[in-house]
Amino acid sequence: MTRDNELGEFLRARRALVPPERAGLPPEHGRRVAGLRREEVALLAGVSTDYLVRLEQGRERHPSRQVLVSVARALQLDEDATTHLLRIGFPEVLPERAPVTAVSQELRRLMDQMPASPAFVVGPGQDVLAANALARALYSPFSRFDNLLRMIFLDPAAPDFYLDWEQIAHTAVRNLRALSTEAAERTEQVVGALSVRSPAFATWWASHDVGPRTTETKRFRHPEVGELSVHFTTFAVGGSPGQHLSVYTAEPGSRTAEALARLGSRTPRHDETSGETTTWC
Repeated sequence: MTRDNELGEFLRARRALVPPERAGLPPEHGRRVAGLRREEVALLAGVSTDYLVRLEQGRERHPSRQVLVSVARALQLDEDATTHLLRIGFPEVLPERAPVTAVSQELRRLMDQMPASPAFVVGPGQDVLAANALARALYSPFSRFDNLLRMIFLDPAAPDFYLDWEQIAHTAVRNLRALSTEAAERTEQVVGALSVRSPAFATWWASHDVGPRTTETKRFRHPEVGELSVHFTTFAVGGSPGQHLSVYTAEPGSRTAEALARLGSRTPRHDETSGETTTWC
């Protein structure tokens, strides 16, 4: 990931994803470009082609909000992608807050008081900063419970553990992109390491797809207790920039709830995570 012309890279990538027919343009035989041409986006957005070229090439660094909203509409960006476009288009208005990697004792106690629910805190670049006993037991098939992206894309356990690996992986990349403005330096490190070691990650990252992960259903296969279906929810940690608390819950009385109880009964209750940035990249 490069910050030199992130806006231009985003615009080019998203322009290539819009079929002309979806934009209301007539079909064209022998069309040689994927998606929309610059002049077509400019027409739809109500700006000059020269101005859009300068935006994509990084020669125009101060677009107005109105222009970016018009371009977002022309590219048919959803709300999350539009928000991301505005963030990278106006980096000077982002709050100057350094990410926090130390997890408070209060938050650690809260997680420990959730024995029936796996809970963990992730920080910049999706590093795992702290976790309760059940979360560590759930992710025990992995060599390390250190960084969600590394685990998904590089750990040999991932394809068996995640029953919907492709969906999980794509969602994780979209989420990383959505959070990239919160911790640019650590995100660049993670993206650089994964791009050279995982072709799947590199392909999805290059698409510039954006989507913060807030709630979803996940399906796992654990070697000790079998298949699990959990509801995932994440919360931003107030007062700790860049930190998010992730919690998995199961339907009361369900097979998953019983399996989590069995998993938790054989797990020592102490936090083994240090809150320090991992050294894998």
